[in-house]
Amino acid sequence: MNATDRTPADLLRSALAADPGRPLVTFYDDATGERVELSVATFANWVAKTANLLQGELSVEPGDRVALLLPAHWQTAVWLLACSSVGAIADAGGDPAAADVVVSGPDALEAARACSGSRVALALRPLGGRFPQPPEGFVDYAVEVPGQGDRFVPFAPVDPEEPGLIVAGRGFSGAEVVERAGAEATGLGLTGPTSRILSGLPYDTWEGLNAGLYGPLATGGSVVLCRHLGELSEEALAKRIESERVTATAR
Repeated sequence: MNATDRTPADLLRSALAADPGRPLVTFYDDATGERVELSVATFANWVAKTANLLQGELSVEPGDRVALLLPAHWQTAVWLLACSSVGAIADAGGDPAAADVVVSGPDALEAARACSGSRVALALRPLGGRFPQPPEGFVDYAVEVPGQGDRFVPFAPVDPEEPGLIVAGRGFSGAEVVERAGAEATGLGLTGPTSRILSGLPYDTWEGLNAGLYGPLATGGSVVLCRHLGELSEEALAKRIESERVTATAR
């Protein structure tokens, strides 16, 4: 993290400038056996494409609310940073009826229909796969995002003091997210670029978001993000911690 970083998108830009090839997010789904590893550069490319989708195709502007009805997943992390890039408010698990845009996983599609604005559906399949049959009334993220630009420039400057995140009913500005992530890093065991945290926490609390994304990003570390971690035996978990060179855990 640099002294000039005021938003989560700033943190990503700094990480990209410092070491684009290092791992940033390693994702496991222990219900399906999926594992995917994203370097800073690859993650940033997904973020740029998603931000271009938000701004260019969905006409999202700074201050618009984007309800994220998504689990702890690497694509959710991408959407959180894309919202920050545009200046939109990422509302984790928020009310779709109060949102300008809703982004939904396959298990929340019915609830997402309450949004009167644009609706985006994520299949959350391995390798970012699309739905076999697109849900009616939704844009299929996996169909739309590949054709988006690899570079993103916001139409309007993002104000770090404006609201940028809502989680568990609490709002944070972009600057508050950065400040709090940095302040709480040591408590998570994140001490610098060699830190690698394994998180099995959901993304519906600040603690889950911080351990699973913002904290590692703020410290130049990385995260092993695990969905359905309860499917794993303690022995298998110990092996993962060793093989992934994990230095801290949040469960």
